[in-house]
Amino acid sequence: MIEIIDLHKSFGKNHVLQGVNLKVDRGESMVVMGGSGSGKTILIKHIIRLLRPDSGKVIVDGRDMAELNEKELYKMRKRFGMLFQSAALFDSLSVWENVGFALLRERQMKESDVKKIAIEELKVVGLTGVEDLMPSELSGGMKKRVGLARAIIHNPEILLYDEPTTGLDPILANTIGDLILELKKRLSVTSVTITHDIQAAYKIADRIAMLFKGRIIETGRPDEIKNTTNPVVRQFISGGLAASGEDLEEVV
Repeated sequence: MIEIIDLHKSFGKNHVLQGVNLKVDRGESMVVMGGSGSGKTILIKHIIRLLRPDSGKVIVDGRDMAELNEKELYKMRKRFGMLFQSAALFDSLSVWENVGFALLRERQMKESDVKKIAIEELKVVGLTGVEDLMPSELSGGMKKRVGLARAIIHNPEILLYDEPTTGLDPILANTIGDLILELKKRLSVTSVTITHDIQAAYKIADRIAMLFKGRIIETGRPDEIKNTTNPVVRQFISGGLAASGEDLEEVV
């Protein structure tokens, strides 16, 4: 479904992605782990072409994302749903307007009908009676759920999750993990999640890829990652990896 081939991206002298290669099968839940600043968010932005690569390719369902024209890109993006790290809700819109934003923007449905659909999607993520609230009235966990509801309103084929459990306590993080698993089962989606949350990765992943210094250095099932002999991955999963990964210089 998704194939990333020798992907490179630099910002000035900062060479963030240095030849990323990764394949995600249709219907698979792929988790990309790595420390802060390892390029995880940059990678996921390339998948949906919020960024263009300096070199290399991102192939989605046989199409090179960099070669799509504006109309083709718009059509392709409708096959995606994305949960941003901070949920990225519009402060001036109510909960249901946030969830139904894409449908409202298309102007092909009555507002009342969009609201009904938004309420149903909110139920899917375990929220009821919140549709008329404003984002400022929601907790962090509720904002994440609203973001999820917005991500699935188009019944996407691919879901992208940017640090879905960041900033949540362990109970809420586990709940979000359960929701991700439920959405995979309900929608049969292909998903890519980027995270540094090891327990969340083990819970939701079919496979886990480790991104370090701009490259994928290991890929495997959760049990394979738990038992890896790769010193970089072992130090990361044991909690010894600093935010920048600088403490691994002696290992690699």
